[in-house]
Amino acid sequence: MRIIVSGLGRMGSQIARKLAENDHQVVAHNRSHEPIDEALKHGAAAGYTKGEAVKAFGGGPVVVWIMLPAEIIDSEIEDWLQIVPAGSIIVDGGNSHFKLDKQRGEKIKAAGSSFVDIGTSGGVWGYENGFSLMAGGDQTAFKTIEPALKTLSQPRGGYHYFGTHGAGHFVKMVHNAIEYGMMESLAEGYRVLKEGPYENLDLAAAGQVWQQSSVVTSWLNQLAQEALAENPQLEGISGEVAETGEARWTLELAKENAIPMPSIQASFDVRLASQKGEVNFATKLLAAIRNKFGGHDLNPKQ
Repeated sequence: MRIIVSGLGRMGSQIARKLAENDHQVVAHNRSHEPIDEALKHGAAAGYTKGEAVKAFGGGPVVVWIMLPAEIIDSEIEDWLQIVPAGSIIVDGGNSHFKLDKQRGEKIKAAGSSFVDIGTSGGVWGYENGFSLMAGGDQTAFKTIEPALKTLSQPRGGYHYFGTHGAGHFVKMVHNAIEYGMMESLAEGYRVLKEGPYENLDLAAAGQVWQQSSVVTSWLNQLAQEALAENPQLEGISGEVAETGEARWTLELAKENAIPMPSIQASFDVRLASQKGEVNFATKLLAAIRNKFGGHDLNPKQ
């Protein structure tokens, strides 16, 4: 299918590449030109401006897949709506707040086009492993872009349509909140191994054993084990851990609905405290795991 990918960061560049290398017609767009030039090497066409990206398909409706931060998504959608033909499809593949998606969908519908919100998971490994794609919004538009989703989910990812506007971002939001709690549990456990009564335990070896069909076998544990094998003392990592909004939104929703979430709340509080200087081996490991799956900065303030 024909698709514009706008926002060629850590995940957007992989989406553009994976689609282009699998017989989709991709136009790559980004504010800076270097990622576009890189996308050309993998079979995409260049859209150095939004206008060029739309014109590259020679007229008619287009699909625009946007991979940009939540704080700028509305202005980006507004810009695209000024130039895309009626009947186009706008996809927000970032981590936007689900409560705002209904308004976005109505605005895009009023302009004669359709909106699909897609929570995208897979980190910097999505190109190799396949992405996990959680979709909401216009169901007809979802069916139109389904060939792209099938490609992006290969070989071991998956995708599903969850319902009306916001459903995709809602499922991804909760996914990320769960991720916070799982990572915190792993980090705390490895800290106990390190600071407990047995000196010089091989933490990477423990993680490797745990990864062999134990009940904590997981990709996150694998990444923790790899980080510890590469840097057993986690040297050069400040221990500050960023929070990107999704767990905060989940906790706010849970409070509105009187749903206790003690584990996720605790993991969220640890991240906030780390930003105030309360760091330790566990928060350093959290930062290392985030770097492994998402390419996030090991030392955000440096």
